Amino acid sequence: MKKTVHVVGAIIENENGEILCALRGPAMTLPNYWEFPGGKIEEGETKEEALKREIHEELGCAIEVFHQVEDTTYEYEKIIVRLETFMSKIISGIPTLSEHVEIRWISREKLLSLNWAPADIPAVERVLTRCMKEFTSN
Repeated sequence: MKKTVHVVGAIIENENGEILCALRGPAMTLPNYWEFPGGKIEEGETKEEALKREIHEELGCAIEVFHQVEDTTYEYEKIIVRLETFMSKIISGIPTLSEHVEIRWISREKLLSLNWAPADIPAVERVLTRCMKEFTSN
């Protein structure tokens, strides 16, 4: 039986309407795929708390978390991943590499030019079909 992992991802938009994308390194699981940064939810954490912690650990930034964008379950060869993505914005800090081999700000129109991890693709498609204001307005 495959292990199921519950993770969260941040769709971080900057003031220019670009989305922060992160490239997984060759030593990571699912190497050389682009993804939205984030990670596993630890016991006792809310999804939002986990996302804030993961972005701080991975990128050295503090974020504000907005509305959920997508909730996807994807079965990989050795693991099942449930990925919940949320619109977010950086409120302090500048993203710096620690786990990924590259991070890049990409315009929405160019998101599909990247080789995305399969679990992230539904969120990419949702971002492309809906106005960002729908995700960030209260």
